[in-house]
Amino acid sequence: MSRARAGAVVTGAGRGLGKKIAALLVERGYRVLVTDVDPATAQATADELGSRTIALAVDVRDHAQVDAARKAIIEHAGRLDLWVNNAGVLLTGPAWEQDEATRRLMIEVNALGTINGTVAAITAMRDTGSGHVVNIVSLAGLTAVPGEAVYAASKHAALGFSLSTMADLRSRGITNIDISCVCPDGIWTPMLHDKLDDPASALSFSGKLLGVDDVVDAVRSVLDKPRLVTTIPRWRGVVARLGDALPRFGLAAVPLMVAQGRRVQKKLRTTGGPRNS
Repeated sequence: MSRARAGAVVTGAGRGLGKKIAALLVERGYRVLVTDVDPATAQATADELGSRTIALAVDVRDHAQVDAARKAIIEHAGRLDLWVNNAGVLLTGPAWEQDEATRRLMIEVNALGTINGTVAAITAMRDTGSGHVVNIVSLAGLTAVPGEAVYAASKHAALGFSLSTMADLRSRGITNIDISCVCPDGIWTPMLHDKLDDPASALSFSGKLLGVDDVVDAVRSVLDKPRLVTTIPRWRGVVARLGDALPRFGLAAVPLMVAQGRRVQKKLRTTGGPRNS
């Protein structure tokens, strides 16, 4: 007999995908800690989602703040069952054109933030015997992404860390803690809303842009059945893995995909965005 759901944490949950994931968890009976780097945004989302949520300002780069989030949800719900690392930053351009602060921001939020959250969650879950960490990664964690080199590096790091940590858990005989990585293609969220005029982000537009609900559905699926890596859509995951396995082939195909992405950007500039968001 499964135990009742207790506490969940969602990082970067003040808006967009994180907010929708937090709403899903409330529907599923969790008590949810909504975190965001902006305290007002976090509180507004918690107020909107109702009495089963609380809010806390958290900069995921800061281990102490992430630990404070873990303590807050345990005090609120009695136990931590689920942690979703969703906070992320995307800034485009060749790495040599980005300053140190820009490069450091992406690496620290996307990679170190995922590490901090996962470690905090596992620390609590080992005490209670079980739990689930869901890391929102990206297809950029699987293959080369021109115009997003540092972002791709941060997502490769997040994926490699997640899979390696799962291996560590299993090698220690810990079978009741799962890590699931959700790797979506481009999502029509605030992260891409200002990228329609940005040629460096063209690859994010080269497939069918996902709506937030597409990714929420994938999260719902891994909550029901944990899965190490889920790519959305699946066919793009196959292409990404093929490009990674055969890098010469992958790099040769990139210009075609970038050209397609720029055509989509041009179209969306005239329509105001996709209709699947």
